[in-house]
Amino acid sequence: MTISNPPRPVVYIIDDDRSMRVSLEDLFASVALQAVAFSSVREFLDHARTTGPACLVLDVRMPEQSGTDFHLQMESLDIRIPVVFITGHGDIAMGVKAIKDGAVDFLTKPFRDHDLLDAVQIAIARDQQRLDQARISSELQRRWENLNAGERDVLNRVVRGLLNKQIASELGVKEVTVKVRRARVMQKMQAGSLAELVRMADQLKLDAANTGVDGAHSQSERTHG
Repeated sequence: MTISNPPRPVVYIIDDDRSMRVSLEDLFASVALQAVAFSSVREFLDHARTTGPACLVLDVRMPEQSGTDFHLQMESLDIRIPVVFITGHGDIAMGVKAIKDGAVDFLTKPFRDHDLLDAVQIAIARDQQRLDQARISSELQRRWENLNAGERDVLNRVVRGLLNKQIASELGVKEVTVKVRRARVMQKMQAGSLAELVRMADQLKLDAANTGVDGAHSQSERTHG
């Protein structure tokens, strides 16, 4: 499954020091990275964000809300942009905690330009990977939802390694019915092989709870299948 034409990456900067914001914008512009700077967390939250890959360069100490507090709050706000911390008042313990909390890097001022650029590139690559995975999951979910109940029953059993005859016996239908449904499953899921279908099912985390397989449905198969 391929992802085409991803939007241009954006580096968001939150730092209450205006001179630092200007310096960082100039730095990112020098390597053709699009940057948008804010003086506070509130300004950042009020700004419409891109749907493409991004990185947040976040100052630790700010008057209204600290960068570390905002970092811990981001998940609850459904903001999953990778963070690179910058600070003039950091120590090793603070840096270790930030990394454990999921930050990409923790740089103390004055830091070398290439250290920040390296960290930002890692963060953008990580965010691109996250977005790609989300798009793939969404597409797989769309394909799954396009299957009818009988096809989902077959898929669930195919990925468990059952043979057509065994599936037919479990569902109480004819083997030819299983073959027809299995072919439709492969077509609708756009799976080129059984191995690929198994990987898709694993990615969708399919199990009996979300495949719609239940006693009532199986009884219906035996009656009408």
